[in-house]
Amino acid sequence: NIGKEMIDVTLLVPMGADPHDWEPTIRDTERLQEADMIIVNGIGYEHWLNSLEVTDIPGILVDTSNGISTLDSAKYDEEKHDDHAKEDGHDDEDKHDEHNHGVLDPHIWLNPVFAQLQVKNIANALSNSDPTNKNYYQSNAAIYNQKLNLLDTKIRTELSGCKTDFITFHDAFSYFSEEYGLTQHTIISSSDSHGEVTPKTLENIISLARELNIKVIFAEESTSTKTSQVIADEIGGKVLVLSPLEIVSDETYVEKMTQNLENLKDTLC
Repeated sequence: NIGKEMIDVTLLVPMGADPHDWEPTIRDTERLQEADMIIVNGIGYEHWLNSLEVTDIPGILVDTSNGISTLDSAKYDEEKHDDHAKEDGHDDEDKHDEHNHGVLDPHIWLNPVFAQLQVKNIANALSNSDPTNKNYYQSNAAIYNQKLNLLDTKIRTELSGCKTDFITFHDAFSYFSEEYGLTQHTIISSSDSHGEVTPKTLENIISLARELNIKVIFAEESTSTKTSQVIADEIGGKVLVLSPLEIVSDETYVEKMTQNLENLKDTLC
Protein backbone atom coordinates (compact mmCIF):
# COMPACT_ATOMS: atom_id res chain seq x y z
CA ASN A 1 0.00 0.00 0.00
CA ILE A 2 2.86 2.41 0.71
CA GLY A 3 5.62 1.38 -1.69
CA LYS A 4 3.51 -0.12 -4.47
CA GLU A 5 5.59 -0.60 -7.65
CA MET A 6 8.62 1.17 -6.14
CA ILE A 7 9.38 -1.74 -3.83
CA ASP A 8 9.78 -5.49 -4.26
CA VAL A 9 8.21 -6.88 -1.12
CA THR A 10 8.10 -10.52 -0.04
CA LEU A 11 6.64 -12.14 3.05
CA LEU A 12 9.06 -14.06 5.19
CA VAL A 13 6.39 -16.02 7.11
CA PRO A 14 4.56 -18.06 4.44
CA MET A 15 0.81 -18.20 3.85
CA GLY A 16 -0.93 -20.34 6.48
CA ALA A 17 2.04 -20.48 8.90
CA ASP A 18 1.62 -19.43 12.54
CA PRO A 19 4.20 -16.70 13.29
CA HIS A 20 4.34 -17.81 16.94
CA ASP A 21 5.91 -21.12 15.78
CA TRP A 22 7.73 -20.08 12.64
CA GLU A 23 11.53 -20.27 12.43
CA PRO A 24 13.59 -19.08 9.43
CA THR A 25 15.18 -21.74 7.24
CA ILE A 26 18.69 -21.38 5.78
CA ARG A 27 17.06 -20.02 2.59
CA ASP A 28 15.07 -17.48 4.64
CA THR A 29 18.28 -16.33 6.34
CA GLU A 30 19.84 -15.86 2.88
CA ARG A 31 16.81 -13.80 1.84
CA LEU A 32 17.23 -11.66 4.95
CA GLN A 33 20.87 -11.09 4.03
CA GLU A 34 19.87 -10.05 0.49
CA ALA A 35 17.18 -7.58 1.61
CA ASP A 36 17.69 -3.79 1.66
CA MET A 37 15.10 -3.48 4.41
CA ILE A 38 13.48 -5.82 6.92
CA ILE A 39 10.19 -4.57 8.34
CA VAL A 40 9.05 -6.12 11.62
CA ASN A 41 6.15 -5.60 14.00
CA GLY A 42 8.53 -5.46 16.99
CA ILE A 43 7.79 -5.89 20.73
CA GLY A 44 9.28 -9.38 20.61
CA TYR A 45 6.73 -10.68 18.07
CA GLU A 46 9.55 -11.79 15.76
CA HIS A 47 11.08 -14.07 18.43
CA TRP A 48 13.46 -15.59 15.84
CA LEU A 49 15.29 -12.26 15.43
CA ASN A 50 17.15 -12.96 18.69
CA SER A 51 18.63 -16.14 17.25
CA LEU A 52 20.02 -14.33 14.18
CA GLU A 53 23.25 -12.44 14.17
CA VAL A 54 21.75 -9.06 13.27
CA THR A 55 25.25 -7.86 12.38
CA ASP A 56 25.22 -10.39 9.53
CA ILE A 57 22.17 -8.69 8.04
CA PRO A 58 23.20 -5.62 6.04
CA GLY A 59 19.64 -4.34 5.43
CA ILE A 60 17.90 -1.68 7.51
CA LEU A 61 15.78 -3.17 10.30
CA VAL A 62 12.54 -1.20 10.64
CA ASP A 63 10.65 -1.68 13.91
CA THR A 64 7.09 -0.49 13.20
CA SER A 65 6.26 -0.34 16.92
CA ASN A 66 8.52 2.71 17.47
CA GLY A 67 6.65 5.43 19.36
CA ILE A 68 3.76 3.16 20.36
CA SER A 69 2.99 2.74 24.06
CA THR A 70 3.04 -0.99 24.82
CA LEU A 71 1.12 -3.04 27.36
CA ASP A 72 2.77 -5.51 29.68
CA SER A 73 0.45 -8.45 29.05
CA ALA A 74 1.09 -10.04 32.46
CA LYS A 75 0.42 -6.76 34.27
CA TYR A 76 -2.68 -6.04 32.16
CA ASP A 77 -3.99 -9.54 32.73
CA GLU A 78 -3.30 -9.26 36.45
CA GLU A 79 -5.19 -5.99 36.75
CA LYS A 80 -8.21 -7.60 35.10
CA HIS A 81 -7.83 -10.62 37.36
CA ASP A 82 -7.61 -8.37 40.45
CA ASP A 83 -10.79 -6.53 39.43
CA HIS A 84 -12.59 -9.83 38.96
CA ALA A 85 -11.21 -11.24 42.22
CA LYS A 86 -12.45 -8.15 44.09
CA GLU A 87 -15.91 -8.62 42.56
CA ASP A 88 -15.88 -12.31 43.56
CA GLY A 89 -14.43 -11.64 46.98
CA HIS A 90 -11.35 -13.82 46.48
CA ASP A 91 -7.68 -13.06 46.14
CA ASP A 92 -5.89 -15.82 44.28
CA GLU A 93 -2.19 -15.29 45.02
CA ASP A 94 -1.13 -18.52 43.30
CA LYS A 95 -2.51 -17.22 40.03
CA HIS A 96 -0.22 -14.18 40.21
CA ASP A 97 2.87 -16.38 40.58
CA GLU A 98 2.03 -18.26 37.40
CA HIS A 99 2.27 -15.09 35.31
CA ASN A 100 5.34 -14.54 33.23
CA HIS A 101 6.07 -11.00 34.36
CA GLY A 102 7.45 -8.49 31.92
CA VAL A 103 6.10 -10.08 28.72
CA LEU A 104 5.08 -7.26 26.41
CA ASP A 105 1.95 -7.68 24.33
CA PRO A 106 2.87 -7.35 20.62
CA HIS A 107 -0.68 -7.18 19.14
CA ILE A 108 -0.59 -3.46 18.30
CA TRP A 109 -1.81 -3.99 14.72
CA LEU A 110 -5.29 -4.92 16.00
CA ASN A 111 -5.77 -1.29 17.06
CA PRO A 112 -6.34 0.71 13.82
CA VAL A 113 -5.08 3.88 15.56
CA PHE A 114 -1.74 2.16 16.24
CA ALA A 115 -1.76 0.60 12.75
CA GLN A 116 -1.72 4.18 11.38
CA LEU A 117 1.46 4.86 13.37
CA GLN A 118 2.98 1.67 11.98
CA VAL A 119 2.15 2.91 8.47
CA LYS A 120 3.93 6.21 9.23
CA ASN A 121 7.00 4.34 10.52
CA ILE A 122 7.15 2.28 7.30
CA ALA A 123 6.65 5.37 5.09
CA ASN A 124 9.40 7.26 6.93
CA ALA A 125 11.81 4.34 6.62
CA LEU A 126 11.17 4.04 2.87
CA SER A 127 11.51 7.82 2.46
CA ASN A 128 14.85 7.87 4.30
CA SER A 129 16.12 4.92 2.33
CA ASP A 130 14.94 6.23 -1.06
CA PRO A 131 14.66 10.05 -0.72
CA THR A 132 14.00 10.54 -4.46
CA ASN A 133 10.58 8.92 -4.05
CA LYS A 134 9.81 10.35 -0.61
CA ASN A 135 6.69 12.23 -1.75
CA TYR A 136 5.32 9.10 -3.40
CA TYR A 137 5.67 7.02 -0.21
CA GLN A 138 4.27 9.74 2.03
CA SER A 139 1.32 10.35 -0.29
CA ASN A 140 0.45 6.62 -0.48
CA ALA A 141 0.75 6.33 3.30
CA ALA A 142 -1.61 9.31 3.79
CA ILE A 143 -4.18 7.74 1.42
CA TYR A 144 -3.99 4.39 3.20
CA ASN A 145 -4.20 6.01 6.62
CA GLN A 146 -7.42 7.73 5.55
CA LYS A 147 -8.88 4.22 5.03
CA LEU A 148 -7.65 3.18 8.48
CA ASN A 149 -9.11 6.35 9.95
CA LEU A 150 -12.50 5.51 8.39
CA LEU A 151 -12.22 1.98 9.81
CA ASP A 152 -11.47 3.41 13.27
CA THR A 153 -14.50 5.73 13.07
CA LYS A 154 -16.74 2.87 11.89
CA ILE A 155 -15.69 0.60 14.80
CA ARG A 156 -16.08 3.42 17.33
CA THR A 157 -19.53 4.40 16.02
CA GLU A 158 -20.97 0.92 15.55
CA LEU A 159 -19.86 -0.41 18.95
CA SER A 160 -20.90 2.67 20.91
CA GLY A 161 -23.79 1.99 23.26
CA CYS A 162 -23.28 -1.80 23.01
CA LYS A 163 -22.24 -4.23 25.74
CA THR A 164 -18.51 -4.39 26.41
CA ASP A 165 -17.60 -7.92 27.61
CA PHE A 166 -16.50 -10.60 25.15
CA ILE A 167 -14.68 -13.94 25.39
CA THR A 168 -11.93 -14.78 22.92
CA PHE A 169 -9.33 -17.53 22.68
CA HIS A 170 -6.00 -15.88 23.55
CA ASP A 171 -4.88 -12.50 24.84
CA ALA A 172 -4.69 -10.68 21.48
CA PHE A 173 -7.26 -7.91 21.79
CA SER A 174 -6.00 -5.82 24.72
CA TYR A 175 -4.97 -2.81 22.57
CA PHE A 176 -8.20 -3.06 20.59
CA SER A 177 -10.28 -3.30 23.78
CA GLU A 178 -8.52 -0.38 25.42
CA GLU A 179 -9.08 1.79 22.33
CA TYR A 180 -12.81 1.05 22.09
CA GLY A 181 -13.76 0.70 25.76
CA LEU A 182 -14.29 -3.07 25.66
CA THR A 183 -13.37 -5.79 28.18
CA GLN A 184 -11.63 -8.83 26.75
CA HIS A 185 -11.88 -12.15 28.64
CA THR A 186 -9.70 -14.99 27.37
CA ILE A 187 -9.83 -18.78 27.44
CA ILE A 188 -6.03 -18.90 27.73
CA SER A 189 -4.25 -15.98 29.36
CA SER A 190 -1.13 -16.15 27.19
CA SER A 191 -0.49 -13.46 24.54
CA ASP A 192 0.54 -16.20 22.12
CA SER A 193 -2.02 -18.74 21.00
CA HIS A 194 -0.32 -21.76 22.62
CA GLY A 195 -1.52 -22.38 26.09
CA GLU A 196 -2.98 -25.23 28.04
CA VAL A 197 -6.75 -25.41 28.42
CA THR A 198 -7.44 -27.25 31.68
CA PRO A 199 -10.85 -28.45 32.94
CA LYS A 200 -10.60 -25.69 35.58
CA THR A 201 -10.05 -23.08 32.83
CA LEU A 202 -13.17 -24.32 31.03
CA GLU A 203 -15.20 -24.30 34.24
CA ASN A 204 -14.15 -20.70 35.00
CA ILE A 205 -14.97 -19.43 31.51
CA ILE A 206 -18.36 -21.18 31.44
CA SER A 207 -19.16 -19.65 34.83
CA LEU A 208 -18.01 -16.19 33.62
CA ALA A 209 -20.07 -16.44 30.40
CA ARG A 210 -23.19 -17.28 32.42
CA GLU A 211 -22.51 -14.48 34.89
CA LEU A 212 -22.09 -11.91 32.09
CA ASN A 213 -24.87 -13.43 29.94
CA ILE A 214 -22.47 -13.94 27.02
CA LYS A 215 -23.86 -16.13 24.22
CA VAL A 216 -20.99 -15.97 21.69
CA ILE A 217 -17.58 -17.57 22.25
CA PHE A 218 -14.91 -16.43 19.82
CA ALA A 219 -12.46 -18.79 18.16
CA GLU A 220 -9.54 -18.02 15.82
CA GLU A 221 -9.07 -19.31 12.30
CA SER A 222 -5.63 -20.69 13.20
CA THR A 223 -6.64 -22.77 16.23
CA SER A 224 -9.09 -25.61 16.74
CA THR A 225 -12.61 -24.39 17.50
CA LYS A 226 -13.20 -27.44 19.72
CA THR A 227 -12.53 -25.64 23.02
CA SER A 228 -14.74 -22.68 22.09
CA GLN A 229 -17.48 -25.09 20.93
CA VAL A 230 -17.42 -26.99 24.27
CA ILE A 231 -17.98 -23.69 26.11
CA ALA A 232 -20.66 -22.52 23.66
CA ASP A 233 -22.55 -25.83 24.01
CA GLU A 234 -22.51 -25.52 27.80
CA ILE A 235 -24.02 -22.01 27.73
CA GLY A 236 -26.41 -22.65 24.82
CA GLY A 237 -24.49 -20.20 22.67
CA LYS A 238 -22.55 -20.23 19.38
CA VAL A 239 -18.99 -19.87 18.10
CA LEU A 240 -17.86 -17.05 15.80
CA VAL A 241 -14.39 -16.13 14.55
CA LEU A 242 -12.50 -13.13 15.91
CA SER A 243 -9.32 -13.02 13.88
CA PRO A 244 -6.06 -11.81 15.45
CA LEU A 245 -4.78 -11.36 11.85
CA GLU A 246 -1.73 -13.48 12.55
CA ILE A 247 -2.11 -15.97 9.70
CA VAL A 248 -1.64 -14.54 6.20
CA SER A 249 -4.76 -14.71 4.03
CA ASP A 250 -5.93 -13.26 0.72
CA GLU A 251 -8.11 -10.69 2.46
CA THR A 252 -6.91 -7.19 3.25
CA TYR A 253 -6.41 -5.73 6.71
CA VAL A 254 -9.53 -3.55 6.38
CA GLU A 255 -11.63 -6.50 5.18
CA LYS A 256 -10.52 -8.73 8.07
CA MET A 257 -11.04 -6.01 10.67
CA THR A 258 -14.51 -5.29 9.22
CA GLN A 259 -15.39 -8.99 9.57
CA ASN A 260 -14.21 -8.84 13.19
CA LEU A 261 -16.43 -5.81 13.75
CA GLU A 262 -19.49 -7.59 12.31
CA ASN A 263 -18.89 -10.60 14.58
CA LEU A 264 -18.34 -8.39 17.63
CA LYS A 265 -21.60 -6.56 16.88
CA ASP A 266 -23.33 -9.95 16.80
CA THR A 267 -22.36 -10.57 20.43
CA LEU A 268 -22.26 -7.02 21.86
CA CYS A 269 -25.02 -5.05 20.11
